Amino acid sequence: MTPPPDPLPSTLRGSWQRFLDVYEPHRSELYRYSRYLTRSPWDAEDLTQDTLARAFVTLGQLGAAPPNPRAWLLRVATNLWIDRTRRTRPEDVPMEAPPVQADPRPTREAAGTLLVRLPPQERAAVVLKDVFELSIEDIAETLSTTAGAVKAALHRGRGRLADSDAALTRAPAPGALDAFCAAFNAGDLDALTALLLDSAIVEVVGATTQYGPEAARRTVLYGMLFGVERMVDAERRGGIEPRFIQGVRAVAPRVEAREHRGNWVLLHWYSHDDGEAVRALTLLRGEEGRVAHLANYFFSPDLLAEVCAELGVPFRANGHRFWIEGC
Repeated sequence: MTPPPDPLPSTLRGSWQRFLDVYEPHRSELYRYSRYLTRSPWDAEDLTQDTLARAFVTLGQLGAAPPNPRAWLLRVATNLWIDRTRRTRPEDVPMEAPPVQADPRPTREAAGTLLVRLPPQERAAVVLKDVFELSIEDIAETLSTTAGAVKAALHRGRGRLADSDAALTRAPAPGALDAFCAAFNAGDLDALTALLLDSAIVEVVGATTQYGPEAARRTVLYGMLFGVERMVDAERRGGIEPRFIQGVRAVAPRVEAREHRGNWVLLHWYSHDDGEAVRALTLLRGEEGRVAHLANYFFSPDLLAEVCAELGVPFRANGHRFWIEGC
């Protein structure tokens, strides 16, 4: 006799959807705040995703919902980032990661480049006050400290700010990058799968994570290659909100490798009625000429907008939600 299906996944998904109904409107602002803290669009997206996950878990442990969802999300992000910063030592940085350096993009980046020089608590205080215009009292609550400590942190932080520039260095392309692009643009699912290590982690950030080549093949890799057929018919079949179809055509996407801030990123170009546009980004981490980790950013519109603007390429967003069901 077949056991009944486990109701836990559907229960959790329903709770997650209700959570996002309240907190997703603050997501873009959360990304912007994370961007000031981390100084990297990729790290900002990771911090945003981690903050939402931590907030969801923490909310289930609270006796009552926070009265100010926006301020509470910023508090969760701040605590996560400060804890992460304090735990990270130079020897913790992966050997293949490029050096973290200030980005010489003008105007919008200038203030943030200076903020890199501040200790975590001071940086958070300056951003919350000077960028998000929170009151001293709200900052104290967000940072779990006192108004006097916030004033002192602001005074010290503003006093430390001094201009500094550093040149970007070009990171070498991973050995598997060209092979991945060739296999993807040929629509060769077998060749893509063969590029993955047996221990590979493959994820659509914020949506799903798969372990090992076969699981990745059935879900993520197949979706990356052929998911456009469902996108075109999203109004009936679901997958994304229909408003994000935006004239996409049922034509297989292509990938192109571009250098961005010392890293190599794959741009996923989709065909539309009015021309091509990027709808997703992918980062690869290679080991021994194969792919050890693949992170696809399809449901990350804030990251997509920023990276594509910096690269000077057109883009289309897919929204944040991946569970839209077909009718």
